Amino acid sequence: MSEQHHSVLIVGGGAAGVSVANNMHRKDSSIDIALIEPSEKHYYQPGFTIVGGGAYTLKRCTKNEADLINPGINWIKEYAESFQPDDNKVTLKSGDVISYDFLVVCPGLQLDFNKIEGLEETLGKNGVCTNYSVNFVEYTWETLQKIESGNVFFTQPPMPIKCAGAPQKIMYLAADRFRKKGIADKTNVEFFNAGPGMFGVPFFAKALNKVVAGYGIKTNFGHNLVAIDGKAKTATFETADADGNKTTVTKEFDMIHVTPPQSAPDFIKQSPLANEGGWVDVNQFTLQHNKYSNVFGLGDATSTPNAKTAAAVRKQVPVVVDNILKLKVSKELVEGYDGYGSCPLTTSLSTCMVAEFSYGGKVTPSFPFLDPRTNSRFWWYGKIFGFPWLYWHIMIKGIRFDVPTKESYVEKLVKEDAES
Repeated sequence: MSEQHHSVLIVGGGAAGVSVANNMHRKDSSIDIALIEPSEKHYYQPGFTIVGGGAYTLKRCTKNEADLINPGINWIKEYAESFQPDDNKVTLKSGDVISYDFLVVCPGLQLDFNKIEGLEETLGKNGVCTNYSVNFVEYTWETLQKIESGNVFFTQPPMPIKCAGAPQKIMYLAADRFRKKGIADKTNVEFFNAGPGMFGVPFFAKALNKVVAGYGIKTNFGHNLVAIDGKAKTATFETADADGNKTTVTKEFDMIHVTPPQSAPDFIKQSPLANEGGWVDVNQFTLQHNKYSNVFGLGDATSTPNAKTAAAVRKQVPVVVDNILKLKVSKELVEGYDGYGSCPLTTSLSTCMVAEFSYGGKVTPSFPFLDPRTNSRFWWYGKIFGFPWLYWHIMIKGIRFDVPTKESYVEKLVKEDAES
């Protein structure tokens, strides 16, 4: 067992970790920064939906982790196993101990496939798909191409999950393919959502209800997938009546796209950094830990009540970096994060709706002169070309860019929508 020390130690080398490391190095290259991340590959996860829909390739979503981390940053290719924040230390799986002055925790979410009975045994075969895993995303497209008729289901578990719109994005791509293929009248597309509606922000939920109606998709709210039998091609959902009495319903499928339940990684849940729900317990505006002042968190594993998207990370990175730099010189922290998140909702194979919002579901578009509920070809090109380019060449490299969100025109639209 060995011990080393770094001024800033970052746990997690996904979108959040690499962006923070590179941005901090840009701000002050003299800071000793170390990044703990075991993976050799880095994935552009927002692209997985269009990989599953046949409009993108996994290769375009994949880069070597080594090519993304600035050479001036210490990459520790290991797993973090436990935290000792009272002693300012992190213990690795190998047993090595790393001490720090400041800790940034951003390991992402854990996909809990095991919480759905029978799912792990049948994923990637029997028409059981998921875009949430790099191991199975290409199987979604493989399966979609074979469908000629039958029941095609899409599921969404209880929140929180990565990008709340992703479970329905692939559904619209599939429905549009069935329409173009001339088999829409032979396929029964259904959406099974454990939640009460299409989207958590009513302004966009109404617009998405119209998209669903346009495809003739049947919606089943309050339906949580609890078991799946791949060989028998049946899916079992748990529902509850108005009094809370739970029952189950079993449906036969020809293809099912499963969004797994998700949670903070187990090593976070078991750590002193977690709140009662298992999330890294941080202030939702400063992203500083609520107990340990030299610890910060961002990305999907934190307790902040925002949409868990790459766009949220983009807004969180400068808040974390600037606040650590302020702490280093004993300056007051800035409440710089307002809960911004963005979800580009692919509504067909040529259109996209971009939902942008902050804490409380406040609609905060970057282009306030446009109705954000519009199914736009412009945003489709953004999804296919623009957003991936910004991710790889700007955000991940630690370059800051921002389009201040405004509300003028959209405030009027939101008000009219609420009154209608």
